[in-house]
Amino acid sequence: MNHTIQTFFTPASMDCPPNYEMLKKEHEVGVLGAPHNPAETSVPDHVVWSLFNTLFMNSCCLGFIVFAYSMKSRDRKVVGDLTVAQAYASTAKCLNIWALILGIIMTILLIIISILILQAYQ
Repeated sequence: MNHTIQTFFTPASMDCPPNYEMLKKEHEVGVLGAPHNPAETSVPDHVVWSLFNTLFMNSCCLGFIVFAYSMKSRDRKVVGDLTVAQAYASTAKCLNIWALILGIIMTILLIIISILILQAYQ
């Protein structure tokens, strides 16, 4: 992992004093760290899968929770905090798997119960 040297603005090195935006950007890069490789920014956030689970497989409101974690992951990725974005993405992936499994099981049970009820009335 490459570390960049954070330079400070000195009046001797600049013609005009730094403005607030320049200092804020320099601070954010120093605190969060700039991505050194474009491949590092490819953290999957699973938003489409979460949206599908929210709309179609929302058993026990798990889809809403999954969608919230996916959006948190996307927000952290946009800010540049890739370690926290990866953690949220991992949680979203795990919860997406559980929401999909529970949704499929509940759909199968609903079909079986409706078939049994229709056979009971015939």
